[in-house]
Amino acid sequence: MQEQALALLDGIDVAEGASLSLYDPAWHQGVVGLLASRLKERHHRPTLVFADGGDGLIKGSGRSIAGLHLRDALDLVDRRQPGLILKFGGHAMAAGLSLRAEDFPRFADSFESVARELISPADLERVIETDGPLAGEECTLANALALQQGVWGQGFPQPSFHNVFAVQSQRLIADKHLKLRVSDGEIAAEAMLFNHAEPLPERIQAVYRLDVNEYHGTRSLQLTLEHWADGAQGA
Repeated sequence: MQEQALALLDGIDVAEGASLSLYDPAWHQGVVGLLASRLKERHHRPTLVFADGGDGLIKGSGRSIAGLHLRDALDLVDRRQPGLILKFGGHAMAAGLSLRAEDFPRFADSFESVARELISPADLERVIETDGPLAGEECTLANALALQQGVWGQGFPQPSFHNVFAVQSQRLIADKHLKLRVSDGEIAAEAMLFNHAEPLPERIQAVYRLDVNEYHGTRSLQLTLEHWADGAQGA
């Protein structure tokens, strides 16, 4: 579904819009939320993804970015176009809704119009905030286990860190994930980059979380990469 959604975006300048609304009758309702989340992360746009709901209806799930309260945006669409949205609910960052299938193009246009009004150009610029670099003595399994005990969520995200690493080794797992060995001279650790199959350069700037890999009853430290950039020009 993610590959199909990205194919639908081919030829569309996502940067020109303030939102994404996608629908395919072959998609399954159970995973539209995950797809919306991944596309939102990839393109940094409020994203609504719809699947067939039967009886001429489509059901959608949305994920938003800071700067757009998703439920309030849907409420504004509903007040401007009564009856267009049959049912909706949610909160600032996530929502669900249903429409008549034939009304999808009108909804997509209306939601885009509302998003353009409510989102500033600065909101559409991705900003990655981290807790800074970790020293070697801080990058430990004990700290990863401690972070697992936290309760993280909107407004209180799980800590992430930023270091420049040499990529010592990398291999593809399940045809879509990279398993890496990275080092910065102090830290030497296994790392995972999910849903990315292309090789990384020899040096990367990485934003990562401390995670725990459990395999055959053994726990070990693992870095989960959230973002990366070519580190050739890094410190």
